[in-house]
Amino acid sequence: MRIGLICPYSLTLPGGVQGQVLSLARALRLRGHDVRVLGPCDGPPPDPGVTPLGDSLPAAANGSVAPIAPDPSAQLRMIRALRDERFDVVNVHEPFAPGVAQTAVVFKSQPLVGTFHAAGESAAYRWLNPVVRWMSRRLDARIAVSEEARAMAVTAVGGDYEVLFNGVELDESDPTGSMRASAPTVLFVARHEERKGLAVLLEAMTELPPDVRLWVAGEGPETARLRTRAAGDPRIEWLGRISDVEKVERLRTAQVFCAPSLGGESFGVVLLEAMAAGAAVVATEIPGYARVARPDRDAVLVPPGDPMALARALREVLADEGLRSSLVASGRVRTGEFSMERLAGHYEAIFERVLRRR
Repeated sequence: MRIGLICPYSLTLPGGVQGQVLSLARALRLRGHDVRVLGPCDGPPPDPGVTPLGDSLPAAANGSVAPIAPDPSAQLRMIRALRDERFDVVNVHEPFAPGVAQTAVVFKSQPLVGTFHAAGESAAYRWLNPVVRWMSRRLDARIAVSEEARAMAVTAVGGDYEVLFNGVELDESDPTGSMRASAPTVLFVARHEERKGLAVLLEAMTELPPDVRLWVAGEGPETARLRTRAAGDPRIEWLGRISDVEKVERLRTAQVFCAPSLGGESFGVVLLEAMAAGAAVVATEIPGYARVARPDRDAVLVPPGDPMALARALREVLADEGLRSSLVASGRVRTGEFSMERLAGHYEAIFERVLRRR
């Protein structure tokens, strides 16, 4: 099949949806399909199979900032690409996100499959409800990445959705043999915004022993304030934005990966990435994470927004090598259930079903 994957967010900036689209494209190519990824790019495309549609602009969305491309030139490039590429099927991720995703739905010329990632509340769904309900009828199949994402889409526009997991690309090498940092080290990787819970982790650090280090990767609207707040703690190293390669290296080096999110996570793919790299996971017990990591088997989960509980969990996992080894071993097995290869097979079956029905 000749498949088009459309991402509404800048493919050169880190993000869960962007990572899923690029990884899914690689997995589908390994299954013998001709795949192009179309989306905004702020700089050189991250992959030879990407068709850039223009620069992005930041827009508030779901408690975060979404790098979308709403300008007319990007929409014209989108329309032209759909016309020229002659895809057999097009998979639009976040099909109602403003910009190129909506344009692909409105100017539909091939069978369309929509993938819904967001969970929680969407102001755009409320304000544009008649429009998105009309657009939803142009989709030939709908996929949601979690029950929370499905519930949000059903509430907003109705319809039937097939729930699939987000996938993770597995490294066949054994991450348990990687060299770990000599000092107890915790890694945080996320955009610095309130819902990611970095402020809670920084408060928890004040309760941890003096030999514990914290690597903070990423940046965002809270970076300056939080750096000022933690300026007196030499154990905290602010890494800024890091590449995917460095992220994997850091995951393989740190003893613990910490995801203290407060909510708004439809699926814990970041936990899967950590488990695949061989890091023990401490995270909050929110639905998107609890569905991926089984409590006290694949990760230690604590109530969101509780710095004391987070500190206790981190202290326990860092101090107990046997517990860390158990979490890592169970997590490694767990990631196999969410492999991108398996996910690509599910997408392939849906695409073939849509084409037969067409």
